[in-house]
Amino acid sequence: MKMKPLLALMALFGFSAQAQNRLNLTQGVTDVSNRVYDLHMTIFYICCVIGVVVFGLMFISMIRHRKSKGREPAKFHESVKVEVAWTIIPFLILVGMAIPATSTLIAMEDTSDADVTVQVTGSQWKWHYKYFEHEVEFFSRLATQQEQIQNKFEKSENYLLEVDNPLVIPTGQKVRFLVTSDDVIHSWWVPDFAVKKDANPGFINEAWTRVEEPGIYRGQCAELCGKDHGFMPIVVIAKEPADYQKWIEDTEAEQIAAREREQELLDMEMSMDELMAMGEKIYNSTCAACHQASGQGIPGTFPALAGEGVSIDPEARDQHIDIVVNGVQGTAMQAFGAQLTMQEIAAVITYERNAWGNDTGDTVQAADINAVMNQ
Repeated sequence: MKMKPLLALMALFGFSAQAQNRLNLTQGVTDVSNRVYDLHMTIFYICCVIGVVVFGLMFISMIRHRKSKGREPAKFHESVKVEVAWTIIPFLILVGMAIPATSTLIAMEDTSDADVTVQVTGSQWKWHYKYFEHEVEFFSRLATQQEQIQNKFEKSENYLLEVDNPLVIPTGQKVRFLVTSDDVIHSWWVPDFAVKKDANPGFINEAWTRVEEPGIYRGQCAELCGKDHGFMPIVVIAKEPADYQKWIEDTEAEQIAAREREQELLDMEMSMDELMAMGEKIYNSTCAACHQASGQGIPGTFPALAGEGVSIDPEARDQHIDIVVNGVQGTAMQAFGAQLTMQEIAAVITYERNAWGNDTGDTVQAADINAVMNQ
């Protein structure tokens, strides 16, 4: 019985901590994020004191000088002392707030002497990361199952905050981010780093971080960027320098080998069954969000691929390849030439031309994709 009050007290403090995490600014894990949090709390407390003093004086004056007590209003036109006071005091408060704020802003914008530089490119609706010091680049897409989004499966702990390829950075080193966009305005936001930079097409914004402790840190696109804006999560894994170095070297070797292997595969032809099996997987993970799993598209926005959406004309086949590889300017159709391998593009086009009753009988091989890309 004696434990019940203690448990209740622990539950209360636990609830308070959770409420603070939900309602207050994230404290973060970097020096800059802690400075931002401390600045936020300092100014918050200053505002609280000003509010208490101003409203306290106002209510005291209202109560003590109310008409029911027979008070007569004072008659005066101006008071130099009062005017000087209510000008000087706010000025001094603002100067006191501006000094730490300016220091923090300067620190946030100082991207010099970076140890690692990563280009971050936003596009509907994924991120692309490119390491300047190594031949490593990859896309990072939402990894949450469609069944969870459609409420068919139970939602996981990191629902809509999980990706297939997270960004990896070293701890204890300064990492510079060059943030831009391929299409519309996005915003790369990781609260634990106090980093939030708009990704504007045609422009590069800079940000930086230095994470001291290994861990997994999550964020999201923070700029409304289209129908799947809510499906653009960010995951950053901070590794010890030795672990990071091993990861970057292994990843670089894998990507170089993959590019060499892709060139070797140009002479290999896959069967219809192999192309259809691979194409279905690529379509469901990459294309179904817009064109729908049924191939029916979204009227007025994304064209249907089922039925009359795909022509058996040989010229239409070549046009189909060109659209997938190079995209369609001025529309939501992206260029997938840099996002998928030639084999994957060949498979997904074969699938689109033979699924949902299209039955064109066409097979597209990696060599066909290579021919279009080298035109």
